[in-house]
Amino acid sequence: MEIAVLGGGNGAYACAADLSGQGHAVRFWRRDGAALASLRAAGTITLKDAAGGRQVAIACVTDDIGEAVRGAELIVMPDPAFTQPDNARRLAPHLADGQVVFLPPGTFGSYVMTQTIRAAGNRVQFAFAETGTLPWLTRKHGPLTAAITARATRLPTGVFPARAHERAFGLIRRAFPALEPVEDALSAALMNAGPIIHPPLILMNAGPLEHFERWDIHNEGTQTSIRRVTDALDAERIAVRMALGYAAPHFPLADHYRADGDEWMYGRKVHAKLTDSKDWSEKIVLAEHRYMREDVEQGLAFLVSVADWACVPCPVARGLLAIASAVLGRDLRASGRSLENLGLADLDAVAMRTLLSEGL
Repeated sequence: MEIAVLGGGNGAYACAADLSGQGHAVRFWRRDGAALASLRAAGTITLKDAAGGRQVAIACVTDDIGEAVRGAELIVMPDPAFTQPDNARRLAPHLADGQVVFLPPGTFGSYVMTQTIRAAGNRVQFAFAETGTLPWLTRKHGPLTAAITARATRLPTGVFPARAHERAFGLIRRAFPALEPVEDALSAALMNAGPIIHPPLILMNAGPLEHFERWDIHNEGTQTSIRRVTDALDAERIAVRMALGYAAPHFPLADHYRADGDEWMYGRKVHAKLTDSKDWSEKIVLAEHRYMREDVEQGLAFLVSVADWACVPCPVARGLLAIASAVLGRDLRASGRSLENLGLADLDAVAMRTLLSEGL
């Protein structure tokens, strides 16, 4: 396939290398042209995984988004949710009829980006899809090396608008065969694991994160008391899904940790691989890291707003959001991604289902 990969983070580099290694022709775009200089010169990314390390050639490396997406069948955008509005404005003049944009994960970015692109005047028929996690557990080892600890074995994914479901899935599955269809984009947004796993880990480890030069929130930072909070937060997420009529499986996060649980998004026993890799022993600045900017300010705020709309109590989610707001000194319930800020809080259930099915 001709695939555009847009972004500059861990996920984007892993995506470009992994899809190129599968034989797809990847056009890799990053906004920062200077940061692309070494990749332009080399033309390859070193991909490290369980099979070892190898050089993977990237078909096109560019800081021209139009060049990247022109003629691409699939556009993959693995960067954090807070980049979506700006990237939607960059993408709007270039998105063409029939193209599919895949957001892994999305945090309801499929709606956010569609709204921005439509507001910019683009009226072609395109579709967005989003899933509950990145297709890889990955970290960059330097500017030209992507290390993949594990690949997703199950990717619950919804399409916006849902009426484009069949065509979008047929296309995306050619690059990501682990896709599992869910009802719509809101169902997929409520599968997002980041707002469940990361807020308790960063907020309840705030002391060691600020004290030590490096701290592994997934190893030393994942203790029994924190796991209890994570389970309670995840129970609220699942309660919201059930209240909205979304079907199981709900991919409870506890299965990520249990050796004997159902297969989670990255398979079984993957948490040990994550901690054994040592790649997540890192410096996390609370006010700057994507765990706060994406998973709390975007994802957790969104979960609380949907719970409020569905009349589902969410004391743990609301409490964590309040603590994060105190850490940052601003009200994330008011300023974060929410149904209110997206102009959707006044929709009733029928109108919401129509929007999710038919789009804008």
